Amino acid sequence: MYHGIINVYKEAGFTSHDVVARLRGICKQKKIGHTGTLDPDAVGVLPVCLGSATRVCDMLTDRQKEYVAVLRLGMVTDTQDISGRVLMEGKVEVSQADVESAVMSFLGDSLQMPPMYSALKVNGRKLYELARQGKEVERTARPITIYELEILERNCPDYTIRVRCSKGTYIRTLCHDIGQKLGCGGVMAGLIRTQVGEFKIGEAYTLMELQQYADEGRLSELIYPIEEVFKQLSKLTVKESSYKALVNGNQLKMEDVLTSSDPTDGEEFRVYSHQRCFYGVYRYEAGRRLFVPVKMFFME
Repeated sequence: MYHGIINVYKEAGFTSHDVVARLRGICKQKKIGHTGTLDPDAVGVLPVCLGSATRVCDMLTDRQKEYVAVLRLGMVTDTQDISGRVLMEGKVEVSQADVESAVMSFLGDSLQMPPMYSALKVNGRKLYELARQGKEVERTARPITIYELEILERNCPDYTIRVRCSKGTYIRTLCHDIGQKLGCGGVMAGLIRTQVGEFKIGEAYTLMELQQYADEGRLSELIYPIEEVFKQLSKLTVKESSYKALVNGNQLKMEDVLTSSDPTDGEEFRVYSHQRCFYGVYRYEAGRRLFVPVKMFFME
């Protein structure tokens, strides 16, 4: 069984679940999970976790993401993208300066209303299921952060924008909200996810490429080690005498580990056995002078 992360280039027409299903066949294993959905029409980076790495899916979902999107002004649809039912269409009579100002006004922290066509659940029902039945339910706006935002191309009514944002940000809704602010409406006419955390589009592989590597017995060359996700954390090595405690996922005492500096309260570490095998992430609790497990990944 493979354990690690594959940087998949999701092509148009595939759902994120389609990618996982195909990878189960390519990798010949069931334990696989993705790290955040991409709309079927969208393309780009989709990190997929294999084996014990599925335990890190939620952590990768929390990472910053970067997108390149095409904002088309002068249109409103029920899905907030170009594939939806057109609700309004008209001329675009706004200046380039107005567009620039409206786009940049969304930089920073804000509250965003999730779209009805989304996988979020309300009372146990996915919003898109309700939307397809013609129903609209009350939603709560959620806090998001746009860290970077710029207009790459200006070809009215189409504007290509680059967005670096927090988890939970809907680029469709961002395009819709920009259009509403300008008073002419706006939809998302195209979307590429260019980065998720450290995973970049230039290092992503299509399903066809992954199948070819698997056929050649070289798929392991493309698997990103779990420990690399935590490379920003300091390394901690457990002594051979405390190996059993580590294997069982127990708390560790100061005398159980080798460290070059005094840990601080709440500090997290990549933890390795005396044999240099990565086992997981531990957090130090100064009050108890203990290292406690946060996530364990190693599997025999």
